[in-house]
Amino acid sequence: MALTRLGIGHPVSISLTDIDLLSIKALAEKQGLLAVVLDGYEKYRIHSSRDGASIHSKEVSITEKILLAQWIGEVSQLYEQRYEQYQLAISDLAAFYNTYGLKMMVLKGYACSLDWPMPNHRPCGDIDIWQFGQQKEADAILTREKGIDIDTSHHHHTVFDWQGFMVENHYDFINVHHHKSHAELEMIFKELGKDDSNSIVVNGEKVYLPSPQLHALFLIKHLTLHFSTGELTIRQLLDWAFFVKAHYKEVDWNWLDERIEHLGLKNIYGIINAISVEELGFNSKLFSYVQFEPNLKSRVLNDILSPEFQSETPKDLFRRICFKYRRWKANEWKHQLCYSDSMWSAFWSGVWSHLLKPSSI
Repeated sequence: MALTRLGIGHPVSISLTDIDLLSIKALAEKQGLLAVVLDGYEKYRIHSSRDGASIHSKEVSITEKILLAQWIGEVSQLYEQRYEQYQLAISDLAAFYNTYGLKMMVLKGYACSLDWPMPNHRPCGDIDIWQFGQQKEADAILTREKGIDIDTSHHHHTVFDWQGFMVENHYDFINVHHHKSHAELEMIFKELGKDDSNSIVVNGEKVYLPSPQLHALFLIKHLTLHFSTGELTIRQLLDWAFFVKAHYKEVDWNWLDERIEHLGLKNIYGIINAISVEELGFNSKLFSYVQFEPNLKSRVLNDILSPEFQSETPKDLFRRICFKYRRWKANEWKHQLCYSDSMWSAFWSGVWSHLLKPSSI
């Protein structure tokens, strides 16, 4: 965490001796922080050399030098170069839709990266888009004009490949079948999603961005969804913290706090904000609510770094169903933090959700 904090430009006092770079790199990669942690390590080395201090109790070994060289190469190829391809894919897709008068809003990944101090040091994955209720028309034109196959087997979005990236074209912001509370929340997202007053130009093409109000609520809900299944990373916490830093004056925090409390997310919300402040070094004045139980915060942070329930999903259908039930039970404490629905209500909603889309099992 110290190298992460240093990597994003937040000062921290650290002393590293006999460090295991291989383990650090592995954890950084798992957390989506390969570039950020490398930035932190390089800053630490520069600071240490200026102070005349030794980074190790021994000289840096040949093995470590080779590892660092590989690490730098991976950041260049998998982060910086791929981000350029990511931007080009987004602008080309927007250009296609703009030709037909269809607006394209980018959610999550690319929109979040714009708030980072170095956008190309945030890993880029899927391209998530919202087309202001015209997803069906957009998919139909894409199939007709480009011959692209559209995958409709997923909840709340269709999927297709575009220039080497997977695109998720959302017709809903969240899976309304998975929890009863999601239907009410989706109505709020849809209303906020009508706002087309936020946009940027990417390689000469107009690309829409979520309003700060929409993105604030969407990011928090997205964080809690990932946390409840043991898939939350520090990179996603940074998405939230950098968003808050960039858009603090644009968000109606009283409205957001009321929604969060209504959704039963107040405790996890306070913990997310507290980690942003205490572990990642963001200014506490930026966050509307930073209250938490210390033991619970520690458990949440530890689970993000190393989930309590860790096991690979079996390929066999019956074993996979049993696995998901065990994971559901093991994550009961997370459910209490992330949902207002009861566990059994969520269970039957989840069963129904899978029956509607069997490929999601």
